[in-house]
Amino acid sequence: MTTVPLGPIGPSPAVRAAAVRRGRLLNRLTIGWNALEGVVAVVAGLAAGSVSLVGFGLDSGIEVSAALVLAWRLAQERRQGCTQAADRRATRAIALSFVALAAYVGVESTRDLLGRSEPEASIPGIVLAGLSLVVMPALARAKRQVAPVLGSRAAVSEADQTSLCALLSAVLLVGLATNAALGWWWADPAAGLGIAGLAAVEGARTWRADSLADTCCD
Repeated sequence: MTTVPLGPIGPSPAVRAAAVRRGRLLNRLTIGWNALEGVVAVVAGLAAGSVSLVGFGLDSGIEVSAALVLAWRLAQERRQGCTQAADRRATRAIALSFVALAAYVGVESTRDLLGRSEPEASIPGIVLAGLSLVVMPALARAKRQVAPVLGSRAAVSEADQTSLCALLSAVLLVGLATNAALGWWWADPAAGLGIAGLAAVEGARTWRADSLADTCCD
């Protein structure tokens, strides 16, 4: 079993610097993947009239914004050291991104259900959801390994958002596959409501989150 070398108040400077570098690498991978995923999902969703697919694409955009927030947080540490104020602002910004997604997708899904808007089947959307279901859990696990060394609640929140993206992929896949195979048009906006609900819960939880117990921040 490996151990993390500790300094007077936490991981040694060398271990912490390595964690910051790894965090930045994972951050870049997140931005690249989600930027591509978001564009494909929104274009495919608009073409098929799928609110859940568009919502998934918007979540990918929010994931990019959360990754950019965390990039700012890591840059702050490189310049000034770890500070609670920077970490807290980053965490709150990520929480607000969840709430914005929940509000938009919730309204659009409800409108589609009430208006009986019937989306077309989207094979690109099904393929994308399947790929995301493979990539996102692995990325989230890697982020969670880095977050305790950083002592950053913002890093944990951003990893949680990646995990949420994996869960949303599963919800999306069920909705799109059901609509394509069985013609159940309501499965798509129902999946959208599921996405909105999960995003709202995660937004509230992130907003109320306290700093990590083992944080190095002052």
